[in-house]
Order: sequence, then C-alpha cells, then structure tokens
Amino acid sequence: MFKKLLPLAICAAVTGAAIAADDKSMDFGMKVQHLLNAQSEKLFGFDGPLQTSFDGNVARVSGQNADDLILLAEGLEATILTREAGDKADMFAFWPNDEEPTHAIFCIEGGIEDLGTTLSSGITKYNPSIQRVDLVTGAVDTILRGMDRCDGIRTTAWGTVLATEETGDGQGYELINPLETDNNTVLDRAAGVIVDENNSPAMNIIKRDALPTMAWEGLTVTEEGVVIAGDELRPGTGSPDKDGGAIFKFVPTAPHLGGLIGDLTMSPLTSGSVYAMQVSCVNNKQQTGQGCEIGNAAWVQVTAANARDDADAADATGYYRPEDLHMDPTYEGEGVRFCWTNTGNEGANNYGEVICGIDSEPLLADDNIRSVVVNRFVEGDEDFNAVDNLAFQPLTGNLYVIEDHRNGDIFGCLPDGDDRDIKTDGCVKVLTVKDQSAEPTGFGFFGNGQSALLSVQHSGNDDALDVDDYGTDDILLITGFKVK
Repeated sequence: MFKKLLPLAICAAVTGAAIAADDKSMDFGMKVQHLLNAQSEKLFGFDGPLQTSFDGNVARVSGQNADDLILLAEGLEATILTREAGDKADMFAFWPNDEEPTHAIFCIEGGIEDLGTTLSSGITKYNPSIQRVDLVTGAVDTILRGMDRCDGIRTTAWGTVLATEETGDGQGYELINPLETDNNTVLDRAAGVIVDENNSPAMNIIKRDALPTMAWEGLTVTEEGVVIAGDELRPGTGSPDKDGGAIFKFVPTAPHLGGLIGDLTMSPLTSGSVYAMQVSCVNNKQQTGQGCEIGNAAWVQVTAANARDDADAADATGYYRPEDLHMDPTYEGEGVRFCWTNTGNEGANNYGEVICGIDSEPLLADDNIRSVVVNRFVEGDEDFNAVDNLAFQPLTGNLYVIEDHRNGDIFGCLPDGDDRDIKTDGCVKVLTVKDQSAEPTGFGFFGNGQSALLSVQHSGNDDALDVDDYGTDDILLITGFKVK
C-alpha cells in the first residue's frame, strides 16, 4: 500500500500539501519520515504516532488507570485488564487460539524463590511461573510454580502450551489442559520432577528433554512440531571471543499430522533432533566466521543437553542476545518466515536489530543443504534501540518491535514493499511506558489484529498490590487498531 501512495505523497510533500513547503532544508529522509506520520491511519491503523518518548517517571501505585501507565499513539485506547499478574509477567500465548481466545497464558520471569509458606498439600510454595488470565474478568490463576525465569511461551497446533526458561540451563515444559491445571510445582528441574497440587506426580505438565538446553526467549512452533528458537546469550560470555547466541531448530522424530492430542505422550515434542543455524558467506559450501551473520544458512546437528557449547564448537552463527522470535503469519511462500530481535548494547552504540530468515524446508536439517536465507530487516538507532520483544499484526504483516529500557517504546514497522531493498518500508513510535522501573513486554495481537495485550513488566511494586505472597504487574488491553 505504501509503495502506491509514495509517488503522490512525495509530490504533495514537495508542493507543501504534506509538509511545510517553506522548509527548503529538509532532506529526503525527513520528508519520508513526515509522510509515515501523515499516512499513519492508512499504513498502521491509528490516527497519529508519538513524536517523542515519555520524558519522566510515574511510579506504580494503587488507584491508577491505564493512562497513568503508558502514553499511546492517537486513536488507540488502553484499559487495565488486571493488576494481579505475577511480578515480571513477560510473554504470553492466547488460549485456545488467537482467533477466539478465552485466556492468555503468561510466563512469569521470576527466578526460583521459596515464598516462605506452603500450599494446601504441605509442599513448599514457590514463585509463580505460568499463570492464566481470564480475558473477560481479568482473574489470574497460577498453573505452575518453580520454573527458573519462564519467558518464551507458545500454544501449539495439537492443543498444548510450550513454556520455556530464560536461564543458562533453561528447559522446555509442555502443558495440556491449562484451564484445568492449578498449582503444579517443579520440585527438581534437573530430573524433571513435577507434582500437582496434591503432591502427586503431575499428569498435565512434563519437561521436554528432547528440546535444547539454553536461555530460551523467543520461539515459534510449526504445525508439524518443528521448534525454532534463539539462545539469549551475549557475545564474550565466559571468554573474550566466545560467540553470541545461536538460533536452534528442533525437528521431531514423528511430525504432527493434525488434530488435537489426548495426552502428552502423543506430542511431537517427545523426541527429535536439535540443530544450530550456520550462516555461510558463499553460495556453494559452508564458509563461516566473522562477518557471516547474513546470507544462506544450513543446520548443523548438536546435542540437546549441550546445545550451546556444541553450537559454538561447530561454528554455528552467534548473535548479540537473540531475544523474541516469531513466525510471520502473513508469509505465503515455501516453508516458514521467522524474525527475531538481537538486543545489542546501546551504550556501545550497538543499537540492536531485527533479522528475518526464511527456512524453505523446516523439516529438513543437513549441514550440506543451505535451506535458510537470512537478512536484516530493521536496524536500530539512538531513539529505537535495545530491541527485545516483537509481534506481527495479523492480516497487515506490520511488525511491532519493543524496547528493553527505561521509558521503553514500541515501534510499528511496515512490511517490505515493492522497492529495491529488502527491509521495512518505515517505522513509527506507537507507545511508551511512563514508569522508569518498568519496561513494555509481552506485547501481542488478537487474531483480528484490532486489539493487543501488553505487560508493563517489573514495575517498582506498591506492597498494597501484592497477591498470593508475590509482587504483581499490570496487563493492559489496547484497542482501536484499524485493519484494512
């Protein structure tokens, strides 16, 4: 759409209809930036983007409304769904699906913590790790306790939830019947010992040892059960020349063939092989090393339990803290298109980026077959940096990118159009958080693309807002996106 509008809009800009004609000093890039603002209703579905981030600090206290927590683009509205999600509420997955959800299943990114009391069965009460939020009432219930920094979470095509941990020895846990599961507890992460609220072996949750051990954050799960995910690892961790986090792929031994499963033994995540992405700098063989972060890539096999070190030893490509990762729901080509954020370090003028890959054969992994094409899609700058979470807007393909720092912003970015380059056609600022102790995270759209949920994460807690012996975060409902 933007490409069709651009020639007329540029003409209007030059004659003074879109921007001030007497500003002869404005360069072409600034004209395009003004056009993005002027056309935001057509391009992004809201009346006008934010021009600046919120400059100040509004602490979290009782009695606030959504306008006290965030600043929004014109035409959008926010309400508080709940103030009782666990502290460090991060990513979420709609249940049972994005189109007609009744609940959001949230990861709570707190570390392992003994809360100093017991559950009704007498077992130790640990930190909440997975919670469900009723999308009508805002009621919050804890499904699982005792994970270490639950972060990445997705629903699957076979009717389960995959939740993962963002820590060096992070694990994946698969959950079935999330509306009927309460206060399960991970008693032993290494051994995968999980009990229900009666202290009996859990029937609805299992640790998936076939998945890679790493610091999980973003991930996508295909209908067949292929899992693509990033290891949230900073370059130089442990030794000066240690590579950053790799992108991994799990390929199930028995791909899912469709329909819902009756129990967890039927899941394709039961067994499979793990691979790390290795980008090549040439077209006819695997040639790796510094400078080979984009291009064509193959998958090299690693062990699930030692995925991180195996990837480093096998010269898999490392990135600067790969964080959130999502599948593009509007992609219509062969295979799957997935995009992820590399946070970077804004203090070092490494402003972060979004990279996208197209894996033309997701069920295939072979170190001699370059089935993936990887290229940069968005590069950060002084105002748009430390990129962490992201979310595709259904139907439009617009990509929303979320910052990880004080007064963090959310930017909306257009898909690539028909021009020569292969990057976004432009980004605008949509939202900024007012509490400097918090960050925006867990942003995601409902299936119609018209509404979204947002977690305002790890605010400095007012003790009056504590629930269930634990701190809390705010979950907001944002409405008003026009989808054409």
